[in-house]
Amino acid sequence: MRGAALVAPLVVAFAAIQIASRGTAIPIRALQLLALGAPALAGYVFARHGRWFGGGALALNAAVGALLLSFCGAPLPPAAPYVGDLPPATPPPGLAVYQLPTGVNHRTAAFAYRGGGFGDRRDFAMAAALIVHPRGDLLIDTGFGRDLARQIALMPWRFRVVTDYARSTPAADQLAAAGRDPARLAGILLTHAHWDHVSGVADLPGVPVLVPAAERAFIDGGGWITAVARTIPPARLAVYDFEGGPYLGFPRSHDVYGDGAIVVVPAPGHTPGSVIVFVALPDGRRLAFVGDLVWQREGITLRQERPWLMRRAADLDAAAVRAGIRHVAALAARFPELIVIPAHDQRGFAALPRLPAR
Repeated sequence: MRGAALVAPLVVAFAAIQIASRGTAIPIRALQLLALGAPALAGYVFARHGRWFGGGALALNAAVGALLLSFCGAPLPPAAPYVGDLPPATPPPGLAVYQLPTGVNHRTAAFAYRGGGFGDRRDFAMAAALIVHPRGDLLIDTGFGRDLARQIALMPWRFRVVTDYARSTPAADQLAAAGRDPARLAGILLTHAHWDHVSGVADLPGVPVLVPAAERAFIDGGGWITAVARTIPPARLAVYDFEGGPYLGFPRSHDVYGDGAIVVVPAPGHTPGSVIVFVALPDGRRLAFVGDLVWQREGITLRQERPWLMRRAADLDAAAVRAGIRHVAALAARFPELIVIPAHDQRGFAALPRLPAR
C-alpha cells in the first residue's frame, strides 16, 4: 500500500506526458480516475502508516498536481492594439507560395498550448513552403528529409520515447516531381535551426542556408537539438543582417528582394535567432510564417503559451516567446487578411496550394 502511494502519482505524470506527446491510446478516463485516486491513497497512507511515507506521497501528488495544472488554459494578457497600417509591398505578378508537406508528428493539443485537450489528437505538420519569385525561389524550412531515421537516432532517448512520426515525400523529391531543379533554389530560409526544420537540407546540396547571426551561433552551441544543423557544411550557411527599419511593430527587418514581398523580422525566444517571414501575395493577401513561436494556431487566437514542461524543453527564453505571441495576436486582430502559419499547424498550410506535379 505504501509503495503504491508513492508510485501512483509518478504513473499519473508519465501517462499525462505520454498522452500529450504522442496521442497514445492510454484511456483518458483511466488517467482521470488515477489522478483522483492517487492523492486519496496518499492521504490514507499518511493517516494509517505514518508521516514519512504518507508525507512523501502527498508531496509527490502536489508536484504532479502542479504539473497537470500547467496544462490548464491561462490566456496571456492582450498587447496594446496595433494601430499602424500594413507596410507597402509590390509583389511581382509571378510570385506564388506552395506547401510541401513532408510528414507529421503525432501529438495532441495539450502538447501544443495551455488549455489544449489531451484527447484532441493533432498531427503536427512537418513541411516546407516554396516561394516562387522572379528573382529567385526560396524554401522556408525543409521539413523531413530523406535521411530522417539516421537523424532521429542522433536525438536523446527521452526525446525519442515521446516522439511518434510518419514521413511522406521529402521536399527535394516534390520539387523534382514538379520539374523544378532543386539546385536552382536561391536559398533555404530557416525560421530556426531545430532538427525538424533542417532535416531536408542535406537533400538540397549546394543551396545556401540563410540564417541571422544569432541563429548561426546557436547552431554551433545548441546541443542535441541542433545536431542535424551542425552537419550542414559551414560554407553553406549564409548569414544575413536585419538592415531594414521597423516592420509591423518589430524593431528591425530584412527585405529579401527590396520589393516588400518577402520580409524577415527577428522573433527570438524559441531560439536566439528565430524569425518570422512575412510574404505579400499579388492578390493582396499577407502570410506570416511564424515558425515555432507557437505550434498550433490557438497559441495566437487564444494567446496561449506552451505548457510548462514543453516550455522548459523547447524555449530558450519563455518571456520573449510570450511577448511574440501577444504581438502577433495583436497583428492578427488588426489585419484579418493576415494568414498566420505556425510551422506545425496543418490548418495554416491548408491556405496554400500543393506544388503541382509535372
